[in-house]
Amino acid sequence: MKKILIVDDNPAVLDALALLLELHDYHAITCETPAQALHIVRYQRIALVLQDMNFSADTTSGEEGKKLFYDLREINPHLPIVLITAWTELSTAVELVKAGAADYLSKPWDDQKLLTTIENLVALGEAASENAVFKRQAQERDQAHQGADLAGLVFASPAMQRVVDMALQVAKSDVPTLITGANGSGKEGIAEIVHRNSHLRDKPFIKVNAGALPADLIEAELFGAEAGAYTGAKQTRIGRFEAADGGTLFLDEIGNLPLEGQVKLLRVLQTGEFERVGSTQTRKVNVRVISATNADLLADIKQGRFREDLYYRLNVIELSIPPLAQRKDDIPALIGHFLPERELSPHAETLLRQHSWPGNVRELENACKRIAVLKPDGVLEAEDFALQQAESGVQNKAEPNKQEIEDAMRAHQGVIAKVAREFGLSRQALYRRMQKFGIDY
Repeated sequence: MKKILIVDDNPAVLDALALLLELHDYHAITCETPAQALHIVRYQRIALVLQDMNFSADTTSGEEGKKLFYDLREINPHLPIVLITAWTELSTAVELVKAGAADYLSKPWDDQKLLTTIENLVALGEAASENAVFKRQAQERDQAHQGADLAGLVFASPAMQRVVDMALQVAKSDVPTLITGANGSGKEGIAEIVHRNSHLRDKPFIKVNAGALPADLIEAELFGAEAGAYTGAKQTRIGRFEAADGGTLFLDEIGNLPLEGQVKLLRVLQTGEFERVGSTQTRKVNVRVISATNADLLADIKQGRFREDLYYRLNVIELSIPPLAQRKDDIPALIGHFLPERELSPHAETLLRQHSWPGNVRELENACKRIAVLKPDGVLEAEDFALQQAESGVQNKAEPNKQEIEDAMRAHQGVIAKVAREFGLSRQALYRRMQKFGIDY
């Protein structure tokens, strides 16, 4: 229930307005003085204020109301304030509306008009607060990343913010790093960030899809081969490790590397030593290894598909990238990047946030490429994205407990709309659960 503060020196007015609001599912808080009102707004999350303009006997100038209005705006510039009085001069009301007052109603008020005004202003106030949070988050992100090379990565969600922050921290050291996440979630982009912000940024950055290496050529691809070492080897070739010497080697899809290749990889990770195919000369390289996988390597270890000793060599630090379905604030930002200067309709954004995105960022990028060809201009609607899951409604999620709600409130800095979206709940449903658990909002 949204909290509405009513400030009036007449107890009868307070009782009447409180009853009206409570009957329409608002939480009414009443007080009789400006000092009390300022204290409440300073320490509680108030959605809207209904304030009288005169608080002293025989006073009709509205000066007390003006001061309260400006004091409230100083505490919370986005708080909707409705002025309500029977005495104040029209010029005062006009002045305050120009200064940001949301509306002005005369006593006696019309109940339905007042309720409609409150409903609209509460929604606008929440939107303004959310926009302020977004701007603050963007400013904090820009400050935190000032001077960093983000390799063109586009994101807006707190979840990806945490991954990027950790990647920048990891970049300062040379320890092996394992990046995990679903296909298309952006693992290669995070690997690029780690390399570009390390002291090896000017050294080679060699990428190899470990799972795509032919079983009979794994050794030659990774470590090189002398001329004549095998059929078709007409000249000496260096392997990926030699090419990356002094820099970074990115081993993508490491979970698909056959066991034979895992054994050969383990040795060079342990000692830095290897021999080219067809050579007895031991060579040594100094390479930072970043690996990535969409597989559950711990499950693969239990089933004998992945070596445990190799896993712990690769996974000194793990960076886990959440799927796009868990970082839905990234969706509008990514669309703005893939389709610049295009407007996304509110209905389309709602449906896109509800879609499960099994192909993650890659699926969204492909959808945007189709739109660029088939609908090069105009407002973007949900049907333009041709989502494969027609039933892509809100995903069923387990009932959140108190700790999960409190963690989400901290992660989203108290923005109720974003917390509700995370759990697939309406705002009212989330408010009911917060009341049930005694969570202050």
